[in-house]
Amino acid sequence: MTQTPDSRETSFGAPYVGLLPAGPRDAITDVPGVFVGHATLAEGAIQTGVTVVCPTPAEGIAGVAPGAAPDIAWDPFRAKIPAAAAVINGFGKSVGLMQIDELGVIEAPIALTNTFSVSHVVLGQLRAAIEANPTIGRGAPSLNPAVFECNDGYLNDMQAFAVTEDHYAQALASASAEFAQGAVGAGRGMSSFGLKGGIGSASRVVETAGATFTVGVMVLSNFGRPSQLTIAGRHVGAVLDERLAQPEQSVAPERGSIIMLVATDAPLDARQLRRVATRTGAGLARTGSVYGHGSGDVALAFTTGYTVAHDALGRVAPAALVPDHLLDPIFQATADATEQAILHALFAAESVLGRNGHVRRALADVLPDWAAL
Repeated sequence: MTQTPDSRETSFGAPYVGLLPAGPRDAITDVPGVFVGHATLAEGAIQTGVTVVCPTPAEGIAGVAPGAAPDIAWDPFRAKIPAAAAVINGFGKSVGLMQIDELGVIEAPIALTNTFSVSHVVLGQLRAAIEANPTIGRGAPSLNPAVFECNDGYLNDMQAFAVTEDHYAQALASASAEFAQGAVGAGRGMSSFGLKGGIGSASRVVETAGATFTVGVMVLSNFGRPSQLTIAGRHVGAVLDERLAQPEQSVAPERGSIIMLVATDAPLDARQLRRVATRTGAGLARTGSVYGHGSGDVALAFTTGYTVAHDALGRVAPAALVPDHLLDPIFQATADATEQAILHALFAAESVLGRNGHVRRALADVLPDWAAL
């Protein structure tokens, strides 16, 4: 059963965005075949982690019960997922974007972490893929990892290099349709608008091309100056600035980032998915972002509607794609779900004490009266 915007409030207490209904979880895992897992490190100066998004074929995986997390029965290296990325502002250190742009597929789960931990997570992805396919790099092509990052250095001691390959494996093993949001996984040390940021997710259900599809978004939210914050069209940045009483944040340049992952079961090709990824910018802007100079704003869109075989030896039949002129509902869902996911990251987060006594307070603690402002 889908949720409707009638109540105008989500389970995290955030306002409901837009007129389209949400899926039953109002999360990216409402898209068939999508699972999310976290590994969270939260001790003293170490406030970080890994989050993994596993896109699997919507039609099901041999040996995996419906709704269960994926296992080695699904091999993303051999059944690749169509995908495309859009770089809104390229101040980032992600891995895999070049080949995704060239070939239009992903061949590994999508991992999120902090900037200094990308290499360790890449190693975790490589080892997992090689275990499933021992010929990778030895006869078979090498793997294109998909690892995205944001800088959590205000709360987390990134120089400790606390994230290891094992944390990627833990996050992958915990992947499920039900997952936590807020200050968890890769979002543990992230900041947004001078508040605690982190992991947020949302979904919207659309009808187009004679069928019903789901669009889900998950964000790693780590961007924005306090004065910019806008909640469901209500500009609250001036009050937030005053209550935080940190004037240096008001004048500091934008140095945050956001990773926005869009999933859908609508059959789209890589060109169309890039168009979908670009629409995350509309939802991002509604929250107050101006895509600042030092912000890495990256979106990746993928579909679980079909796969691309690694071992195809002859011609393959194209998927029956949604026509371009019927994409507007999917664009609308992407923009709305992106805005909603950012709000969920803020409303779900708890206050966190981290490196050198630095604190990021939860929105609920600083602006409990935001709706009356």
